[in-house]
Amino acid sequence: MAEKRDYYEVLGLQKGASAEEIKKAYRKLAKENHPDLHPGDKACEERFKEINEAYEILSDDDKRAKYDQYGHAAFDPNAGFGGAGGFGGFGDFGGFGDIFGDIFGFGGGSARSANAPRKGDNVRASVNISFEEAAFGCKKDVTVARVEQCADCKGSGCEPGTTPEVCPDCKGSGTVRTTQRTPFGYTQSTSACPKCKGTGKIIHQPCRTCRGMGNVRRQHKINVNIPAGIDDGQTISLRGQGSAGANGGPQGDLLVTVTVRPDSRFERDGNSVMLEQEVSYAQAVLGAEIEVPTLDGKVKLTIPEGTQTGTVFRLKGKGIPYLRGSGRGDQFVSVKVAVPKNLTSSQKELLRQFAASMGELDGASKGIFGKKKK
Repeated sequence: MAEKRDYYEVLGLQKGASAEEIKKAYRKLAKENHPDLHPGDKACEERFKEINEAYEILSDDDKRAKYDQYGHAAFDPNAGFGGAGGFGGFGDFGGFGDIFGDIFGFGGGSARSANAPRKGDNVRASVNISFEEAAFGCKKDVTVARVEQCADCKGSGCEPGTTPEVCPDCKGSGTVRTTQRTPFGYTQSTSACPKCKGTGKIIHQPCRTCRGMGNVRRQHKINVNIPAGIDDGQTISLRGQGSAGANGGPQGDLLVTVTVRPDSRFERDGNSVMLEQEVSYAQAVLGAEIEVPTLDGKVKLTIPEGTQTGTVFRLKGKGIPYLRGSGRGDQFVSVKVAVPKNLTSSQKELLRQFAASMGELDGASKGIFGKKKK
């Protein structure tokens, strides 16, 4: 007889793997190697048995502790530890009914009732706002189409004054089970009842308003509160404003995605506002007090003497409000010095005199002052 492989190796795990990792590995391997998917493949049948044996031990805390201490000998009757039991009895897959039901749809798992309450679908919408509206918040109307309970039949799908019949095939469960014989015993598969199409009921006189659906689609205008500080691409969730639920379940949600239009003056970086401000050559050289735009209107900014292009000034608290908190970011003003163009002859002469006084005209290079270059 071939020597048994380590159970952790069988499931592709390391010793110390969590219960969730063991279950996840088992589900994957059991599905890949199930004999129903590989009829006539003996090697696959053996792998399937080996996978189940490994899972039965490692999924049980007591058995796993014994295995970690004694290895396979812990379940060898001749070794004095007592046997594991349960191997080879795959007619009902031992204790694997629930997990097999999750993977293949058969076994001991109970089917979800067709009449159980279900939450309604979420509805999506979008809204376009300006840079300032995103900064300070606003209210916008959005029009959405959502599913609502039919007012005439109150969601039953039946013409008023009539009631549905409980499906005689599935007894109202919405599902039916079929039994199939396999090399490992009998298995059960669960599927939607074909007679009632999984609803668990049969409507003989459908509501004329909703045509037996129990719901109708209608358009609604909903006022949405856009919070201050929201950014482009973010989504607002309005709970209970989506489509109606089924069988008394809650309504879904309305998800509104915000698009922020670009601003010709400002750019956003997190909660900071970035502004490029042009100043004249004279203002940069001599210094000046200028006005710059902010989200709150124009404010005065002092430009020191000798300011260079690229110098950045900070206006504290003039940025974007924090979305989930108090306070605001800052505004940063980047200075760009405008070089004068189309100067008159007298203006050029004055600049040459200024350059000469600074030692910038040495006869070899005349640069921007209009004289011959080297």
